[in-house]
Amino acid sequence: MTVIVLTNCPAGLRGFLTRWLLEISAGVFVGNPSARIRDLLWEEVRQFANQGRALLAHTTNNEQGFTFRTHDHAWHPTDLEGATLIRRPDPTAPPLAATPRSEPPSGWSRAAKRRRFGRS
Repeated sequence: MTVIVLTNCPAGLRGFLTRWLLEISAGVFVGNPSARIRDLLWEEVRQFANQGRALLAHTTNNEQGFTFRTHDHAWHPTDLEGATLIRRPDPTAPPLAATPRSEPPSGWSRAAKRRRFGRS
Protein backbone atom coordinates (compact mmCIF):
# COMPACT_ATOMS: atom_id res chain seq x y z
CA MET A 1 0.00 0.00 0.00
CA THR A 2 1.28 3.45 -0.90
CA VAL A 3 -0.13 6.81 0.22
CA ILE A 4 1.05 10.18 -1.14
CA VAL A 5 -0.26 13.42 0.35
CA LEU A 6 0.29 16.68 -1.55
CA THR A 7 -0.23 20.18 -0.20
CA ASN A 8 -0.05 23.31 -2.38
CA CYS A 9 1.27 21.42 -5.43
CA PRO A 10 0.55 22.07 -9.13
CA ALA A 11 -2.56 20.52 -10.66
CA GLY A 12 -0.40 18.86 -13.33
CA LEU A 13 1.38 16.84 -10.66
CA ARG A 14 -1.95 15.68 -9.28
CA GLY A 15 -3.00 14.66 -12.79
CA PHE A 16 0.24 12.76 -13.27
CA LEU A 17 -0.27 10.79 -10.04
CA THR A 18 -3.82 9.78 -11.06
CA ARG A 19 -2.28 7.63 -13.79
CA TRP A 20 -0.91 5.29 -11.13
CA LEU A 21 -2.85 6.02 -7.93
CA LEU A 22 -6.44 6.73 -6.91
CA GLU A 23 -7.14 10.23 -5.55
CA ILE A 24 -9.49 9.56 -2.61
CA SER A 25 -9.54 13.18 -1.40
CA ALA A 26 -8.01 16.43 -2.60
CA GLY A 27 -4.25 15.79 -2.65
CA VAL A 28 -4.45 12.30 -1.08
CA PHE A 29 -3.44 9.45 -3.39
CA VAL A 30 -3.64 5.74 -2.54
CA GLY A 31 -2.54 2.69 -4.50
CA ASN A 32 -0.40 -0.41 -4.63
CA PRO A 33 2.34 0.14 -7.25
CA SER A 34 5.55 -1.84 -7.31
CA ALA A 35 8.56 -0.52 -5.39
CA ARG A 36 10.22 0.61 -8.62
CA ILE A 37 7.17 2.58 -9.75
CA ARG A 38 6.71 4.03 -6.24
CA ASP A 39 10.29 5.33 -6.23
CA LEU A 40 9.90 6.81 -9.72
CA LEU A 41 6.66 8.51 -8.67
CA TRP A 42 8.34 9.95 -5.57
CA GLU A 43 11.19 11.39 -7.69
CA GLU A 44 8.61 13.05 -9.97
CA VAL A 45 6.77 14.46 -6.95
CA ARG A 46 10.00 15.87 -5.50
CA GLN A 47 10.99 17.39 -8.83
CA PHE A 48 7.65 19.04 -9.66
CA ALA A 49 6.25 19.94 -6.23
CA ASN A 50 7.67 23.49 -6.52
CA GLN A 51 6.65 25.37 -3.34
CA GLY A 52 4.35 22.56 -2.18
CA ARG A 53 4.85 19.88 0.43
CA ALA A 54 4.64 16.14 -0.05
CA LEU A 55 4.51 13.07 2.17
CA LEU A 56 4.94 9.45 1.06
CA ALA A 57 3.98 6.51 3.31
CA HIS A 58 4.31 2.91 2.19
CA THR A 59 4.39 -0.59 3.63
CA THR A 60 7.73 -2.22 4.22
CA ASN A 61 9.25 -5.13 6.12
CA ASN A 62 10.21 -3.52 9.44
CA GLU A 63 8.94 -3.41 13.03
CA GLN A 64 6.30 -0.77 12.27
CA GLY A 65 5.20 -2.33 8.99
CA PHE A 66 5.52 0.97 7.12
CA THR A 67 7.89 3.85 6.47
CA PHE A 68 7.52 7.38 5.18
CA ARG A 69 9.40 10.16 3.43
CA THR A 70 8.82 13.91 3.40
CA HIS A 71 9.57 16.74 0.98
CA ASP A 72 9.74 20.41 2.13
CA HIS A 73 7.81 19.53 5.25
CA ALA A 74 8.23 21.17 8.68
CA TRP A 75 7.84 17.79 10.37
CA HIS A 76 10.76 15.41 9.84
CA PRO A 77 11.09 11.62 10.27
CA THR A 78 13.43 10.73 13.14
CA ASP A 79 14.72 7.27 14.02
CA LEU A 80 14.32 6.46 17.72
CA GLU A 81 15.72 3.04 18.63
CA GLY A 82 14.52 1.48 15.38
CA ALA A 83 11.09 3.15 15.29
CA THR A 84 10.57 6.04 12.90
CA LEU A 85 8.70 8.91 14.50
CA ILE A 86 7.73 12.39 13.31
CA ARG A 87 9.59 15.26 14.96
CA ARG A 88 7.51 18.42 15.05
CA PRO A 89 9.30 21.75 15.49
CA ASP A 90 8.67 23.60 18.76
CA PRO A 91 6.73 26.77 17.86
CA THR A 92 7.94 28.56 21.01
CA ALA A 93 11.63 27.87 20.39
CA PRO A 94 13.64 30.60 18.66
CA PRO A 95 15.05 29.79 15.20
CA LEU A 96 18.39 27.99 15.23
CA ALA A 97 20.24 30.93 13.71
CA ALA A 98 18.92 33.26 16.43
CA THR A 99 20.05 31.16 19.40
CA PRO A 100 23.13 32.64 21.07
CA ARG A 101 26.07 30.31 21.38
CA SER A 102 27.50 30.14 24.84
CA GLU A 103 30.95 28.75 25.48
CA PRO A 104 31.18 25.99 28.03
CA PRO A 105 32.82 27.03 31.29
CA SER A 106 36.51 26.30 31.48
CA GLY A 107 37.90 23.93 34.07
CA TRP A 108 36.20 21.22 36.04
CA SER A 109 32.88 21.59 37.78
CA ARG A 110 32.68 21.12 41.55
CA ALA A 111 30.84 17.83 41.09
CA ALA A 112 33.51 16.54 38.71
CA LYS A 113 36.24 17.51 41.19
CA ARG A 114 34.41 15.69 44.00
CA ARG A 115 34.04 12.56 41.86
CA ARG A 116 37.67 12.68 40.82
CA PHE A 117 39.39 13.69 44.04
CA GLY A 118 36.91 12.80 46.78
CA ARG A 119 35.03 14.99 49.24
CA SER A 120 38.02 16.40 51.10
